[in-house]
Amino acid sequence: MAPRNARPVKTADAPVHLIKLCVGVSTIAELEEWVAECADEAARAGRPFEQIHTTRSMPTRREALLEGGSLYWVIAGEIAARQRLVGIDPHVRQDGTPACALKLDQTVVKVSPRPFRPFQGWRYLAAADAPPDLAAAPEAGLPPELSRELRNLGLL
Repeated sequence: MAPRNARPVKTADAPVHLIKLCVGVSTIAELEEWVAECADEAARAGRPFEQIHTTRSMPTRREALLEGGSLYWVIAGEIAARQRLVGIDPHVRQDGTPACALKLDQTVVKVSPRPFRPFQGWRYLAAADAPPDLAAAPEAGLPPELSRELRNLGLL
């Protein structure tokens, strides 16, 4: 029996996600090409491919992120794609400063685009606020320009 003043241990009800700007990339295709190039480079070097995105801060909600969370990428002012988080580990940069290595699944999943203003670093994204995968969204199969226009008109 727990003492009266003990706090209950909080567990994650749903996965938590991260959201981050995809700097230097202007389309989902560019992101996919970059991932493929990195995988090819690793194969040529004879080492297993592990996609890692390095960031300064270690997320405090690490366990919840690894229970099905993804890194959602903001590309050209919209949340546009996601990659599943498969690991989060401490990392040391070449200059000796501490950092965090976000290990990502190679698969880039397109999501229903949603406008998002620029910000620095990363932010948590609740599962309820995450856009659905594009394959499951109402605009699946529409050209991106038409989908964007229909969203701007409030029709999607």
